[in-house]
Amino acid sequence: MQRHSTSSPLLALPGAVPAEGVDEGVAAHYGDLFREQRSLADGSGVVDLSHRGVITVTGADRLSWLHLLITQHVEQLEPGRATEALILSANGHIEHALYLVDDGTTTWAHVEPGTQESLLAYLESMKFFYRVETADRTDEFAVVHLPAGSIAPVPDGVAVRETPHGRDLFLPRADLESYASENGPAVGLLAYEALRVEQHRPRFGFETDHRTIPHELGWIGSAVHLQKGCYRGQETVARVQNLGKPPRRLVFLHLDGSEVHLPPHGAEVRLAADGPEGRKIGVVTTAVRHHELGPIALAVIKRNVSADAALLVETTAAAQELVVEP
Repeated sequence: MQRHSTSSPLLALPGAVPAEGVDEGVAAHYGDLFREQRSLADGSGVVDLSHRGVITVTGADRLSWLHLLITQHVEQLEPGRATEALILSANGHIEHALYLVDDGTTTWAHVEPGTQESLLAYLESMKFFYRVETADRTDEFAVVHLPAGSIAPVPDGVAVRETPHGRDLFLPRADLESYASENGPAVGLLAYEALRVEQHRPRFGFETDHRTIPHELGWIGSAVHLQKGCYRGQETVARVQNLGKPPRRLVFLHLDGSEVHLPPHGAEVRLAADGPEGRKIGVVTTAVRHHELGPIALAVIKRNVSADAALLVETTAAAQELVVEP
């Protein structure tokens, strides 16, 4: 996957520890993970998401054209109204997740690091005779997150997604360092991820795999509109919604706090009654340490697992909370 070519200037701040893997290029934390989490929970701090891809769509047909391609109803999307959407395969499997806002002339979206190139290739292939232009703006704009309750200003002319969880700013990349300095403290990605897990919000590439459908993660409604025209993969969405249940479901886990190490992505989940050698019923997708809840995780498990069943993550006891109904 193509990523932004340079590291964030905020990695030069005191205490900065670089994130790894797909999140390479920004800080995992700045030396005090729980303080950073409390800062976000209290409505202060700036999260550097400048490694995420940024794309724009312009042109008179941009909203009606996007409406045909994505799972969300955007044909009459009002300027400044944030939304999110998916692009599905013909079989209904999730291929991209987009976090969108339109400013009246341009539709802005941020996407997972390194996915913008393949997303743009798909969008370009679907332009036909529509009056639209797509562009990769990752080198020009950095995504910055302000938590809910933040009083940090939004600079004039900056596109912003206002959501219940906070604001995502599409900030000129040249202004990233000065904006963070004036509106900090800088908060690392691990704190942002801890609150995401607490809020049961799935992330593409973490909670998804090559066969994930939207129903499994609770994305119906927030990212998939059920009363709109055709889009690729709609048949699967409608069939599962009207005739059946998805094969898996997202679940929130409270992990036994006595364990020193967090389970990695892909750690196997089993029924506690079957012991650590029992049949695998799912996998951990994201595990974090939360400043109040302790070790918590999101996992994807078989739909028919009882909602009150005690679970094991490898050898760690786990209690589940429902995210998606069985």
